[in-house]
Amino acid sequence: MDRRTLVIIPAYNEEESLSCVIDSVHASVPFADVVVVNDGSVDKTASIAHAKGVILLDLPYNLGIGGAVQTGYKFAAARGYDIAVQVDGDGQHPAEEIPRLLSVLQAGQADMVIGSRFVSGRADYGVPLARLVGIKILSAVISLLSRQRVTDPTSGFRAVNRNVIRLLARMYPRDYPEPEAVVFLCKEGYSIVEVPVEMNQRIGGVSSITLLDGLFYIVKVLLATAIGMVKPPIGPERRALSCANNGEEVT
Repeated sequence: MDRRTLVIIPAYNEEESLSCVIDSVHASVPFADVVVVNDGSVDKTASIAHAKGVILLDLPYNLGIGGAVQTGYKFAAARGYDIAVQVDGDGQHPAEEIPRLLSVLQAGQADMVIGSRFVSGRADYGVPLARLVGIKILSAVISLLSRQRVTDPTSGFRAVNRNVIRLLARMYPRDYPEPEAVVFLCKEGYSIVEVPVEMNQRIGGVSSITLLDGLFYIVKVLLATAIGMVKPPIGPERRALSCANNGEEVT
C-alpha cells in the first residue's frame, strides 16, 4: 500500500469490544495507522486504546457519532492522509473486509466505498424487522434523492479518498451522519460504490439507538436529508478555497 491510510474508530463505552477491534484492524491492514476517538466514555475505553499503542483522541464530553467521526476526519486532513476508513468500535464491522474496500478505492472506481449488508440481495444479517423496514425505506428515498442505488445508507463501514477526507473534515452531519453524508456527497458530485460484506453482531455493549429512538429515526432522517438536498452545493471553487484555508469555514 503506497498511500497513507488511517483507520478511524469512534468509540463510546466500548471496553468489551475495543481491544478485539484494534487487533483485527492491525491484522487486516498492518500498514494503516489507527486512531481511536474516545467520545467521552466513562469506562475503560481510553485506557484500552492507550495500552494498544494506537493514536488516541480524547473528547472532553460525548459529542455523538457525528462529532466523533468528524474529529477523526479533521485529524486525517491535518496529517495529510490519502485514505480514511471508518470502523465502529463495537465489533460489527469485519476488519478483514477493509482490503476489499481499499481495492475499489485505489482502483479509482469511487470516492467513497461503503460496506453493505444488502447489496447482494441477502437480508439475513439478523437486523430486527422494524429496523430492516426502516433501512429499506431510507434506501429507497436516498437512492431517489442521490440518483444512484444505495442499499445500506446506515452502514458506517466506509473508506474515502483524500478529497472526501478534506470535505468531511469541514462539513459532516452530526445527528444522522451515515445517510446524510451519502446524500451530501452525491449532491457535491462524488461517486459512491457499495461492496457486499457480512457484518458481525456486537461483541459487547449496547447500541446508542434505542427502540424508542427508532420510532422517530426514519422521519427525522428523511427530513434531514430532504433539507440537505435543497441547500446549495458547496461547489469546486469553495471546496478548493476551504482546503487552502486548512478546512476552515469559507464565507
